[in-house]
Amino acid sequence: MRLDIACGNHKDLGWTGIDIQKVPGVDIVHDLNMHPWPIKSGSVELAKAWHIVEHIPPVCVTEKGTRRPFIEFMNECWRVLEMGARIDIETPYGSSDGFLHDPTHCNPVDEITFEHFDPDFGRYKTYQPKPWKIISLHWTRDGNVNVVLEKRVTE
Repeated sequence: MRLDIACGNHKDLGWTGIDIQKVPGVDIVHDLNMHPWPIKSGSVELAKAWHIVEHIPPVCVTEKGTRRPFIEFMNECWRVLEMGARIDIETPYGSSDGFLHDPTHCNPVDEITFEHFDPDFGRYKTYQPKPWKIISLHWTRDGNVNVVLEKRVTE
């Protein structure tokens, strides 16, 4: 399966779309902050998450304690992907007008953020989420961050 995460009404042909909204093109209606997603572990060969991670809170406090929804989101992406599969993520640069002008954007991402998910970088040790490898990373401070991550084997 090719999974378009938060596809809205612009899912590409041949992809399975998951989104919180029931709009044309969405195959799975589900709140992406609720885990697990209704997708079998290791069943996704390729995923894309364009303009969703900026909407996933980095931290939230609940009656049960502090959660890290962005890390949980990335771990859930990791769970549904096949080993070695990739995810293509696009998000507004965290200090860009594209990020700042939308009141629902709450997770500022920059060129360093994904180092927290790749064991090749020292920042990984801070939270130790499911491991990814950064395959490519491009950004402009007044535009977007584009990253391709590959699912790594857990140790």
